[in-house]
Amino acid sequence: MMRGVASVAEAALNNAEWCDAFCRTHRVVGCFDEAAWSSAERTPPLYSDAVALAPGCSGESLISRVDAGPGCSIKDSFADLDLSTYGFDILFTAEWLCEAQARARDASQGWSAIADGIELQRWETAWGESVARPFFRSELLGDDRVRILARYKGGLLRAGAVANRSRGGVIGLTNVFDLERDFEAAWNGAATAAQAVWGGIPVVGYARGEALAAAHNAGFETIGSLTVWIKGS
Repeated sequence: MMRGVASVAEAALNNAEWCDAFCRTHRVVGCFDEAAWSSAERTPPLYSDAVALAPGCSGESLISRVDAGPGCSIKDSFADLDLSTYGFDILFTAEWLCEAQARARDASQGWSAIADGIELQRWETAWGESVARPFFRSELLGDDRVRILARYKGGLLRAGAVANRSRGGVIGLTNVFDLERDFEAAWNGAATAAQAVWGGIPVVGYARGEALAAAHNAGFETIGSLTVWIKGS
């Protein structure tokens, strides 16, 4: 039996735990408390310097934890902060998602976990973001909480995602992509593959725009909103 829809707090904690695991492979060590995950050292590109873990956090307190110079970003997980008075602008807004339905373990449709560094390099090339490489480090492959997932078709890597299981008892999906732009299938297949690893617990993530519509079509429901703030020059 599924334990029900996850909360925004569970989704935010899961996301923060992924950020922490990823950043540690870049030798950036963050810290957790009840209010937030944060890193005093600037995080790698695409990753927030702080993630709020509880509603009603103090913006001033969050900013005091990080290098708040130009380029600093903060994930307001509950969309209840106004950081404009500290020189931040909204980078984007998105919606937290949850799929609480258990999926058939044999329905992963060609999805599997990346097993070695060479395969990870191929995955990163297909993922395609313009960042210094290697961005996803091979240490992630030895982390029991993380799976780098890929879908192969005709021997070629066609889609991928990152999944992580958090201590809050949910699975997170991020970095979902599909070279054929069938994002609904990507969210669906990645969620199924992740539950095949960790069991039928809720799957969470966040998305916006085309990816949000695809996730909704794949069975995910919106459970809350978030805002990512960035400090300009």
